[in-house]
Order: sequence, then C-alpha cells, then structure tokens
Amino acid sequence: MSAENPISASRESEFSWIRCEGKGSFLNSPTLKQWAENEINSGATTVVVDLAACTGMDSTFMGTLAGLAMRLMKIPDAHLQIAEPGDRNQQSLEDLGLDVLMQINPKEAVWEDRIPEIRANLTPCGDEGSPRDRGSHVLDAHKKLVEADDANAEKFATVLDFLEAEVKAKKTGNK
Repeated sequence: MSAENPISASRESEFSWIRCEGKGSFLNSPTLKQWAENEINSGATTVVVDLAACTGMDSTFMGTLAGLAMRLMKIPDAHLQIAEPGDRNQQSLEDLGLDVLMQINPKEAVWEDRIPEIRANLTPCGDEGSPRDRGSHVLDAHKKLVEADDANAEKFATVLDFLEAEVKAKKTGNK
C-alpha cells in the first residue's frame, strides 16, 4: 500500500465499502480492483467507493471503476455506488460517460447515515501488485473506458496504441 494514496476497506452486512485517500491512480487502482473483485466473488452485490478524501482520479482509476461497474451490472440487483465524490471527481466521471454505469450519491442509500461509523472501521488493503503487471492493468482499464462510452475511443486512441505495444513487447521479452 502506498502511504501517499492509501486504499482501505470494510465488508458490511449489506454492502462492501472501499475508500481512496489522496489521488486515485494507476498506482493504487490494482488494489481497489483486487479487493472489489474478491468481494464480488464472495457474493457482494453492492460495492461502494468512497471518494470524499480522493483528491483526483486518473483515467486508469476511472477505467477500473468502469470495469467493476460493468461486472456488477451483469449480476441481478448489483451496483457500484460512489459516495461523496465531490464536484471535481463527479465531473471527471461524467466527462467520460461513466455516470450511467454507477450510482453517484444515490438517494436513500442504506449507508448514508452510517458513513462516520463505516470510515472508523476501515482497514488498509493489500499491496498494489507487481509493477510488471501494471501495463496490462492500465491497458485493461483504458479498454473499459472505451467499452463504457464510444466517445472515449478517440480520447484514448494514442494511449491504447502505446499501451498495447508496451504490453506486447513485455510479453515477447523486449523492453
């Protein structure tokens, strides 16, 4: 876990909660993804991402959120919910068309009156994964952004081309 961008989480009875403090980025999004996927694999149908202390999000972090939201959408009555994103983070999600995939500050959420209690019980999540696998993670996250909204294809075309070449080079042993 990065001391600058800690990810912490908690399993509650009706939902799973994960919090990002500092910037949500390609460095800590593998931790978020791993924890959330483990929760989904264990039967969680509501994953809440707390962005109140998140100072900003890069495209990889948002692509990771998109991938989790799309995975949950395949499960009946399952949702990715965003708690307290602040104006800047909410605008970032909306700019990439991700607000249609997730519930942002949903009205009457089961957790809305329990936020201080939930945050007090969070525990740090594991590491950020191998830097060797980071290129594949970043590529996958950007593919999810394009899958989420066709308008993102043009925005991230150059990034996708670069990442695909980088991942291919690493697989063939070139640097």
